[in-house]
Amino acid sequence: MTAAMRAIALFNRCSQFSATSASFSLFLLLTPLSVLLRPLLCFPTSPISARIFPLKAQIIPSGSLPPSPNKLSFHHNVSLTVSLQVGSPPQNVTMVLDTGSELSWLYCNQTRPNQTTFNPTRSISYSNISCSSPTCTTRTRDFSVPASCDTNKLCHASLAYADMSSVEGTLASDTFRVGSSEMPGMVFGCMFSGFSSNPDEDSETTGLMGMNRGSLSFVSQMGFRKFSYCISGSDFMGILLLGDANFTWLAPLNYTPLIQISTPLPSFNRVAYTVHFEGIKVSDTVLRLPESILEPDHTGAGQTMVDSGTQFTYLLGPVYEALRSEFLNQTSGYLRVLGDPNFVFEGGMDLCYRIPVNQTMPPRLPTVTLLFRGAEMKVSGDPLLYRVPGEVRENDAVYCFTFGNSDLLGVEAYVIGHRHQQNVWMEFDLQNSRIGLAQIRCDVALRKFGGGL
Repeated sequence: MTAAMRAIALFNRCSQFSATSASFSLFLLLTPLSVLLRPLLCFPTSPISARIFPLKAQIIPSGSLPPSPNKLSFHHNVSLTVSLQVGSPPQNVTMVLDTGSELSWLYCNQTRPNQTTFNPTRSISYSNISCSSPTCTTRTRDFSVPASCDTNKLCHASLAYADMSSVEGTLASDTFRVGSSEMPGMVFGCMFSGFSSNPDEDSETTGLMGMNRGSLSFVSQMGFRKFSYCISGSDFMGILLLGDANFTWLAPLNYTPLIQISTPLPSFNRVAYTVHFEGIKVSDTVLRLPESILEPDHTGAGQTMVDSGTQFTYLLGPVYEALRSEFLNQTSGYLRVLGDPNFVFEGGMDLCYRIPVNQTMPPRLPTVTLLFRGAEMKVSGDPLLYRVPGEVRENDAVYCFTFGNSDLLGVEAYVIGHRHQQNVWMEFDLQNSRIGLAQIRCDVALRKFGGGL
C-alpha cells in the first residue's frame, strides 16, 4: 500500500469540535499531475460571499507556486495534496490533504536531500510549544501515542500510520498563508525524523494537513462548520469548498449520520468520519452479509471511515471475500484473471487481471454500490480497476480490483478511499454530525463555478 493510506491508526479519546466560522464559502479548484490535490484558499477574516479561484490545468513543480499572491494550486497523484505558504517570510510547502488525520505536520529536517522542507529558523513568527502548555497537555488527547516532554521541555509528538510510516518531532505554531490571507498561531508538528513506506511519493510533499474532527485538525482550528470536495475521474480536475454549499444546481444531498461513541474504546477512532455501513450491491445483486460484521464490535474494531488520505477502499476479510467472489462471477466471461498467487498489489489487493496493453477498459464492468444508512456510493467504470505501473505480462498490462482486504494489512476497519469518491459531491457537515453525498459530474460542477478553463 502507499503512503496515501494515512492515519488509520486508532485513537482513544474525542475532542468536541467548535464551530466558530462566519457564514461564507471558499472554493479550491483542482488541477492535474498524476493522481495530488493542489488548492486555492482564502482564510475567513470577515463574513464574505462565495469566492471562486480558477486554475489552469498545468503541471507545477513540487514546492513552487504560481506568481499571483491570491492563487494556490493543486494536483492529484496517489494522494491529495495542497500547496500553500508557512512562516514569515513565507516558505512554500506541499501537504497531503487527509480527512483521516488530526495533526498537520511539516518536515523540518534540512538534511532531506532533494525534498521540500520547512525551515523554522528562517521564520520570525515560528514558536515552539512547551510540554507544560494546555495545547500539549489537553489538546493532544486524540493522538495514538501520548505527547511527551523532550530534553528541551518541548512538546514531543510521535505519529504512526497503518502503512508502517511514522514521523516524530515537536509541536509548534506559525502563520499559515493561503492566497492573500493569513492565519497566525496555527498549531502543527515540526517533524525532524521519520520512516516512509513510499519515499518516492513522500519526496513530492513537505508534510500532511489533518482534516478530521480532532481539536488540532486544520479544519477545527480554522473553525469551519462544513467543507466539501468533488473529484473528477476523467481529467483529475476538482473542487474543494470550505463553507456552505448552497447552490440551486447542486443535486439534493443524501445524508448519512456520523457514528458518535462517547465511551473510549481501544480500537475506535472517535475523531474519524465514521459512518453506518449497511451493505454492498454488485449490479443488482445484494451481497448476503451478516449485520454484525458491518458494525463496530465491543472493542470498536470494524468502524467504517471515509478517508481522503487513502486512495483505494479496504474491507474486512469476510466482506472483501464476498465482494471478490461476486465480482469474479460477474466478470468471468470477459476478464482474464492474472493467475499469480504471489502477486498482491499494495499489500491488500489480490484480485488482478491481465488486459492487453492496446485494449481500452472493458465497457461492461458491473457497478459496485456501497450502501450506507440514508445514502449510497456507486462505483462504476474506470475507478473499479487500477493499472499497476510497470507490470506487464507478455503483451498484457496488469489491472487490479480497487477494493482490498484490510485483514491483510492488519487494519481492523473499513476505509473508503478517495478513488471511489470520484464524481461524488462529498460534504462533511461537522455542525450536524453527518456526511452528505450526491452523484454528480465533477467536471460539470467545475464549469458551474467558472473554473473549467
